[in-house]
Amino acid sequence: MARRFDRIGDDHRAFIAAQQMFFVATAAPGGRVNVSPKGMDSLRVLGPERIAWLNHTGSGNETAAHLLQSDRMTLMWCSFDARALILRAYGRARTVHPGDDGWADMARHFQADFAARQIFDMRVDLVQTSCGYGVPLFDYRGEREVLPKWAEARGREGIRRYWAERNATSIDGLPTGIPADIPDRD
Repeated sequence: MARRFDRIGDDHRAFIAAQQMFFVATAAPGGRVNVSPKGMDSLRVLGPERIAWLNHTGSGNETAAHLLQSDRMTLMWCSFDARALILRAYGRARTVHPGDDGWADMARHFQADFAARQIFDMRVDLVQTSCGYGVPLFDYRGEREVLPKWAEARGREGIRRYWAERNATSIDGLPTGIPADIPDRD
């Protein structure tokens, strides 16, 4: 049932675009493995071997911390509707923070967001599909408005304080690479 591909094909790209959420998995050489659900129109397939996703400010920052230790990343989509399918993209990723030289080039793929914490740029070296027959059916009802409203209420400076207070280290105490002083660049 599982099939392997060395790149993202047109059918894979269409499947990814149709999904409302995806999952990201990373792990440092030691400590906890992290798996996080993501959504909010934050992912772009930039080519047959490249995916980027915009990371909104949230409660943890495990992915960034792990990538400083090991650049391995896995992304997963699973269909919750009529087409039963699971798709995983495996590869190596880098973190781009606001203020980094590559930020403007990467940010142009997304809607501007002052609360965007990082963009992850992944080079895909393996795509695997599997049946997904055991994934239950769910109906998509819409995006939650909680995170954008939370960020707007904090404002740009409040978000930056939050990064310093809550996002500078992982749950295992690893640095996340969030700069202490982030210049304004959108």
